[in-house]
Amino acid sequence: MHFRYEGKNNAMKVSIVGASGYSGAELLDILLRHPNVTVEKVFANTSAGKRVDEVYGRFRGRTNLVYETLTEDAVAGADVIFIALPSGEAMHLAPRLATNNRRVIDLGGDFRLKDLDQYRKFYGQENVAGAAVQSAVYGIPEWNRAAIQKACLVANPGCYATSAILAVTPIVKEGLVEEKGIIVSSLSGVSGAGRKATVDYSFTELNESVKAYKVARHQHTPEIEAAVSEVSGRETTITFVPHLIPITRGIYTTIYARLRKSVTMDRLSELYAGSYASAPFVRVDASRIPEIKDVQHTNFCDIGFRLDEANGTLVVLSAIDNLIKGAAGQAVQNMNIMMGFNETEGIL
Repeated sequence: MHFRYEGKNNAMKVSIVGASGYSGAELLDILLRHPNVTVEKVFANTSAGKRVDEVYGRFRGRTNLVYETLTEDAVAGADVIFIALPSGEAMHLAPRLATNNRRVIDLGGDFRLKDLDQYRKFYGQENVAGAAVQSAVYGIPEWNRAAIQKACLVANPGCYATSAILAVTPIVKEGLVEEKGIIVSSLSGVSGAGRKATVDYSFTELNESVKAYKVARHQHTPEIEAAVSEVSGRETTITFVPHLIPITRGIYTTIYARLRKSVTMDRLSELYAGSYASAPFVRVDASRIPEIKDVQHTNFCDIGFRLDEANGTLVVLSAIDNLIKGAAGQAVQNMNIMMGFNETEGIL
């Protein structure tokens, strides 16, 4: 049986490390609405001493929390700790924090890849988290729910990876497409780069333009390949090209896969409907092409598809909000599963 939180009045204590970034702020926003959660502490070293509503005006009248400097003693009373820090930082924290029945959910990339050589190649540093990397559970709820229920440490998937994995896994698992050489092209809003101020992400540099980046070397490439291969049982390789577009939030992913066998739109609809019948946040509609505007500020992933029969190609499209389904919303979804709450609690 999986764990179910049975604390006093069911008010579970939660702390957020890295709470002043965009994902951390979205986490706080969701958790303040969660009926079974009390946000006890928020940590942000660069904003330590400031009130949350001083940094983000949308929290005025909702919380009196003040950002603190992280210490292990300060999180001693937490039942769940979210780490919303840049990749390379959680590896030093999570193994120590995921003790004494505390659950830890890392929104960064330190625990997503079991292959440490791949981590070194794509993240440009050594992963020093040791055995915690291998024991961490990859938190894609629609495909890994049973393992998440028992997990002490969850690696929240990347935003691009979420949009691709949910879209491509059913057809690879079913053997409908060639699993080698799948092309994934994604467009992302600027908030995916985080809250740091740089010239590259300024309005004047990004407005009225589109650019690809990290072509053939983005860290979500091995993450997508590993997750799809694990779930489908078929070794999968992809070519992934991310693009930055001048919107604040949202990811739009288009996948091109070569068909291995003839298939109809009706069969595809049945396959996706069956794959996500128990997934409250995946919306499949063969009659519609997904749009970013329909998923912004939600935890939904919208999926559509079209057949290019002349070329033997299946095109699958997905849209998510990179800060919600691609980060904070999915993290809370994982927490709900881990702690025995309704999966949609606080998110819908």
